[in-house]
Amino acid sequence: MRERLIDWLSDMPLKGPLTVFGLSIALAAFLADRLSKWWLIDVFGIAERGIVTILPFFDLVMAWNRGISYGLFQADTAVGVALLATFAIVVTAALTLWLARINHRLMALSIGLIIGGAIGNIYDRIVFGAVADFFSLHAYGYYWYIFNIADIWIAFGVILMIYDSFFPVAEETEAGQSGKK
Repeated sequence: MRERLIDWLSDMPLKGPLTVFGLSIALAAFLADRLSKWWLIDVFGIAERGIVTILPFFDLVMAWNRGISYGLFQADTAVGVALLATFAIVVTAALTLWLARINHRLMALSIGLIIGGAIGNIYDRIVFGAVADFFSLHAYGYYWYIFNIADIWIAFGVILMIYDSFFPVAEETEAGQSGKK
């Protein structure tokens, strides 16, 4: 089985025509997430301020998410944190391998945003044991989940991926010409 896995991995391209583009998007998304978290935690001091109302439907508030989206799969132990981080790393690695096979910018942008957001949340989970969330949307007494910039990148990447599946774009070939998917 080990040999089959090695053979399968050796057949996978590690760099495709849009890998650098996608990884650049991932890096920019990660840095924007880190910068926002640094500013809100260390400069603005959101933890000490409590709830900061920005608009009638939008607040800033410090929340540490020990689970995944919507607080599912709470990881209150070191083992739980390690398992969630490992799962996220494996998914991110798979997305990176997929990125190497992508031939059009919209999908490379989509995967880059998802990778960058995932790495931002992985960083938090490894360094802090939980993901730092700040943005709270609410209306008429109903509060949606609290999220961060990384979550926005992931959601936007998924939306672009869904859009691409319904409205596929032409592939970009090595010669720079377009060809239909």
